[in-house]
Amino acid sequence: MDSTETVDPVETEERHRRAAENGDTAAMSVLGALLLRRGDLDAAEPYLRAATADGDRAAANNLGVLLHQRGYADEAAGWWRIAAVAGSAAAAHALGRHYRERGDEPAAEYWLRQSAEQGHALGAYALADLLEHRSDVGAERWLRAAAEQGHREAAYRLARALERQEQTRAQAADDTASTTGTETAEQWYRQAAARGHRRAALHLGAILERRGELKEAGRWYLTSAKDGESRAACALGFLLRDAGDEESAAVWWLRAAQDGDGNAANALGALHAARGEHQTAERWYRAATDAGDVNGAYNLGLLFAAQNRVAQAEQWYRRAAYAGHREAANALAILLLQGGDPNGAEPWFSKAAEAGSVDAAFNLGILYAGRDDDGTALRWYERAAAAGHTEAALQVGIARLRDGDEQEAERHLRCAAGGGSAEAAFRLATVLDARQAPSGPPALGEPQAPKSECEEWYERAAEQGHRRAQVRVGMLAAARGDTAEAARWYREAADAGSRNGAFNLGLLLARDGNEREASLWWTRAARAGHGRAALRLALLAARRGELSEGRRWCARAVELGPAEVAERAARLSEALHQELTA
Repeated sequence: MDSTETVDPVETEERHRRAAENGDTAAMSVLGALLLRRGDLDAAEPYLRAATADGDRAAANNLGVLLHQRGYADEAAGWWRIAAVAGSAAAAHALGRHYRERGDEPAAEYWLRQSAEQGHALGAYALADLLEHRSDVGAERWLRAAAEQGHREAAYRLARALERQEQTRAQAADDTASTTGTETAEQWYRQAAARGHRRAALHLGAILERRGELKEAGRWYLTSAKDGESRAACALGFLLRDAGDEESAAVWWLRAAQDGDGNAANALGALHAARGEHQTAERWYRAATDAGDVNGAYNLGLLFAAQNRVAQAEQWYRRAAYAGHREAANALAILLLQGGDPNGAEPWFSKAAEAGSVDAAFNLGILYAGRDDDGTALRWYERAAAAGHTEAALQVGIARLRDGDEQEAERHLRCAAGGGSAEAAFRLATVLDARQAPSGPPALGEPQAPKSECEEWYERAAEQGHRRAQVRVGMLAAARGDTAEAARWYREAADAGSRNGAFNLGLLLARDGNEREASLWWTRAARAGHGRAALRLALLAARRGELSEGRRWCARAVELGPAEVAERAARLSEALHQELTA
């Protein structure tokens, strides 16, 4: 039967004690270290002094530690020096820290380097910390040396340094962080996190979340949050919310918010605001503000604005704006503009735009356009468009079309249309449409031609509900001979209130012999101001012998125009009058 022999610490200590009393230097050193770790300084000191007198460098180092704990820093340094000169890396580390605390950085660097070069992890870390404080590029080498020996704080700080370097390179290249750099940072975050470093676990979770590895990211956030990292609890809350578990998210946000995390308090505020629990939302937004999160003040402004509490909204927008919150500055400017104070709004729009608010730059464009200052408006529109603002790109495109610069107009309209603007898609289609020859229906036996790019843009705008685009798609379909498709789009446009759609649908129906339904759509178009529809109704009435009704629609057509329609309607009205009086 196998048995495992255990070492009794009491018996071990007694053995060292007996050996020490017999003058064994190594035993005195070990016994002194045991007693020092236990905190029994009085019992440890004589053994350490005796071993030190016999030249034991470990004892000299520990004697220095004991004296330092008692407040005799200079005497401790003397013993550390003796041990360090004798080759003790731990003593060199302690001596280096002593000199750094005294402000003697050259001496500190000398002894810490001695310790680090002997492979002492704490010495390497302390040397890296000193060099990093001086912005010395050599810091990374020693952080790496300490990290490779398992120093978790060194691993964390090395990861942070590598991540910052990669972000700087990415910004310089106007690109996202490269995979290589992130992976290097990740390996050190992972090492530190595995050794219980909660901030490393937080950053590791963030890297994994960005990469889409949400399950593992959640595990590291959870580990960090359980260790007391409020930012990890907040991040875990967002992860759970995105997964549809709002209740669990609220639990972690509450935990983080109670630890003073402003972002979590804001998240709780938003959660309660979405539920219509405005008082609770207000309490959490205030908690976020008290925690120093300027978003709390901005969110309070949004909350009060939504409740039409304008004075309070303005107060909180101002507070956030003065703290540098650019979207609050933009919101404040909008509030002032809506209140009839454009002069008060302008500087806040400017402040927000200069701070990088794309919406504020666009709003400045609108402000100057309203003053008929088209040049200044265009400059702000261009600035917002360059930052990806869809509506700003549309306005630049319209301005360039007005100036006759079709190439620039097309470029901006493409940007806006690509960003989802139906109006931009329609205007881009009209630009492309004007360049191509009109096409009729295919000849018998000829295959259907593929849709042109301009038709694709018309369709994109039409699918987004753009009425003029719907009419144009219908016209193109009719030109191809696809009357069913044409009728579908005309009907969509007409149902949305397009008088042209209603008129064209009436034409299709009349062509198919359905004059009764056609007249219904022409009536809708005419009542909406379509002169040609009124003329068609007049002609229908004349054919049916309803001369008074015909003259009434003639009068409407004359009123609506255009000139050629008005002229024909006037002639028809005169003919009907003669018929009535004959």
